Amino acid sequence: MNTQVLETLVHTHLPAAARGDRDAYGRIVAGCQSTVTSIALAIVRDVPASEDIAQEAFLSAWQNLRRLNNPASFLPWLRQITRNLARDHLRAQHHRANPGGDIEALIASVADPQPGPSEHLAEAQDHAIAAAVIDSLPEESREVLLLYYREGQSSRQVAGLLGLQDAAVRKRLSRARERVREELLQRLGEFAKSTAPGAGFTAAVAAMLMVGAPPAAAATAFGAGALGAAHGATKIGMGALGGAFAGIAGGLWGIWFGVRHLLRDPFDRREKRQVIAYAVFTSLITIGFSLGIVALAKVPGWIPHLALSVGFMLAITWACGVWLPRIVARRTAREIATDPAAAERHARARRRGRLIAAGAMALATAGLVLGLWASGRIG
Repeated sequence: MNTQVLETLVHTHLPAAARGDRDAYGRIVAGCQSTVTSIALAIVRDVPASEDIAQEAFLSAWQNLRRLNNPASFLPWLRQITRNLARDHLRAQHHRANPGGDIEALIASVADPQPGPSEHLAEAQDHAIAAAVIDSLPEESREVLLLYYREGQSSRQVAGLLGLQDAAVRKRLSRARERVREELLQRLGEFAKSTAPGAGFTAAVAAMLMVGAPPAAAATAFGAGALGAAHGATKIGMGALGGAFAGIAGGLWGIWFGVRHLLRDPFDRREKRQVIAYAVFTSLITIGFSLGIVALAKVPGWIPHLALSVGFMLAITWACGVWLPRIVARRTAREIATDPAAAERHARARRRGRLIAAGAMALATAGLVLGLWASGRIG
């Protein structure tokens, strides 16, 4: 996106975003996402981690927008949030100085892959090569080079997005070309363009704004699942099924979106198995609850509906508030020991998630009672 267009976009939509308009903030996210993910990728040299960090940066900025008095400060502020989060991630992960290994050996392995799922192998090795190339660049050139390839190879555009002079950008690009041969720079350019965030990234951030923090999967599951099913309970037949399927879809999306970062970067195999078991369990009870509400649509009275809802609420509360914290207890302990600041930040996010979950449960319960009243079961 052209720098002037982006600045106009921010100035136009930031006031509304600061007042809580998620759509306005979503438009800002769409305009800034390439810059933010490039900054994160330049530091952590890992695409999935860079996207997680960028999403967390956008969420952090959203939660603190009202503290920003000058719209012109938004982009520098967002860039600094991203850099801080990326450095916190590196300290927690103890990344090696050169995560990619021997570049020449990696290129040879891509050219002559071993038997097996060759496409997946080549993709993984391309990522490793890109990580090694990024690591070999001067630190000041990394953000510039990644954004240069993602923004149509315009140094002026990169200068505007990073708050630099065009001459400074050109100098950093020149230094990068001196350090890395053209073939590798071309490979890095292709990698940068192919991994640039798209509409799916914007949608993921928008979903995070709805639940407040990525770990609040139970809030999403209950809020989407229970409200959808409660709405369906006021109707009969296909109407109820439509409400239930909407609840199931929303609930399942919330559950698996909430644990995706644990599955991408598990503490160990044991944690990964336990997280999958947790996600499957909460998925099954979400499906069971939504279909159960539909099955009770023709049952008179309100007690069975309320009993099913209370049972579902208790199961979700136990899974999210007791089981999941036990699963990640070793990860949490390591983070407290290695990065207390990040641990405290994540603890605050979990507390917000619990508050959001409680609010979602209250809204879902109110929606269910309203549905029962509208259907004539109560009153």
